[in-house]
Amino acid sequence: MFEVDRAAGAEGRISSAPDLDLDPLAGLAARLAARPASDIVGWRAGVALDLGHFCARMRAWSALLRERPGRHFALYLDDSLEFGAALLGAWQAGKTVWLSADTLAASRAALAAHVDGFLGDFPAALSPMSPLVRQARARADPGQPARALDPAFPALVVHTSGSTGAPQAIPKRLAQLASEVATLEALFGHKAGGAAVLATVSHQHIYGLLFKVLWPLAAGRPVYADSVASPEALAALLALRPCLLVSSPAHLKRLPDHLDWAGARGQLRAVFSSGGPLALEVALSCARLLEQVPVEVYGSSETGGMAWRQRAIGSDESWLAFPGVDWRLGQPDNLLEVRSPHLPDADWLRLSDRAMAGGGRRFMLLGRGDRIVKIEEKRISLDAIEAVLLADGAVGEARVAVCDPVAGTRHTLAAFVVLSATGRALLA
Repeated sequence: MFEVDRAAGAEGRISSAPDLDLDPLAGLAARLAARPASDIVGWRAGVALDLGHFCARMRAWSALLRERPGRHFALYLDDSLEFGAALLGAWQAGKTVWLSADTLAASRAALAAHVDGFLGDFPAALSPMSPLVRQARARADPGQPARALDPAFPALVVHTSGSTGAPQAIPKRLAQLASEVATLEALFGHKAGGAAVLATVSHQHIYGLLFKVLWPLAAGRPVYADSVASPEALAALLALRPCLLVSSPAHLKRLPDHLDWAGARGQLRAVFSSGGPLALEVALSCARLLEQVPVEVYGSSETGGMAWRQRAIGSDESWLAFPGVDWRLGQPDNLLEVRSPHLPDADWLRLSDRAMAGGGRRFMLLGRGDRIVKIEEKRISLDAIEAVLLADGAVGEARVAVCDPVAGTRHTLAAFVVLSATGRALLA
């Protein structure tokens, strides 16, 4: 937990959301610094934080990293506001940030081969860096204004875990992220207004990064710094003020009926869900409990957001492509191919999802064309699990499959195993 330089008290205010320009990130640091310091940027543990505090932390991170050699730094912070300050500060210092979903040993080892240092909440053995709060104002140079960034700046590398298949390092230029932020505001900004952003998901994934950090900062919406885990805490916070809920199927399907959601229904402006498929019964349950049908977003770390839908009783399962996103069906297997400003070039990218055409710009998803499945929004490689089983000398053959879930429960895996001679001897 960081000490508060200046908490927004009675004089603090939530500003109205400003209009986004066509490149909402290149000049974001300068725009934040130019706004009134008393504007509320969000809340941490119930305490309001103002832009004066946020910009001081952003300058402190920038000053820290300007002194460090190297270009690539891994960043992990649980606090979304401190993460946002660190991210913008790193960009101001000309550093490329590597985004890791976790700090597990395998992820740390993979990152260490690519980065020049670690920032934030990584284990002490990695000597992670963080500017001390008491040094923040001394290290920050108020005379050095925030600079506009080149849209081609290599801003981010999304580093996926190697625990579910081969790890990937997916680079993102600033223009790609800016295109996503501008698209979200164009599609959903009218619903959001100046509402606060509350999330049950982490900003260490690209979905949370966009919806909980970059889009709110660019649009001037305040953010709850902590992810909310328990339904009881969620119901209480949703009732406090106009808000958006950024969530996932794993959380939405566990909203209990017995809690009082009346306060939330009066304040909630929209619910977003991504990271995996949302069952129709869960979408309808949210509509009943929260009086909001979730806006589902289809995308990936590599492609960014591609399409969205908002289902109701009697509606079809089709997805509507985001503005600027083109799609087609690859032959002969009908795998989805996309072309998008969120991608690094103008080429078509072939995905692993099978699809069929709907009406207009809509398409229907028909399942994966490979053996990657999602369980609780985590990518699981069935081939990788089989390889681990086969590496055991007691196993001769193995096949892993996904079990159809009972309503209201999570998906599970089953392994069908043929023992080797060694395995049969052990069993005997």
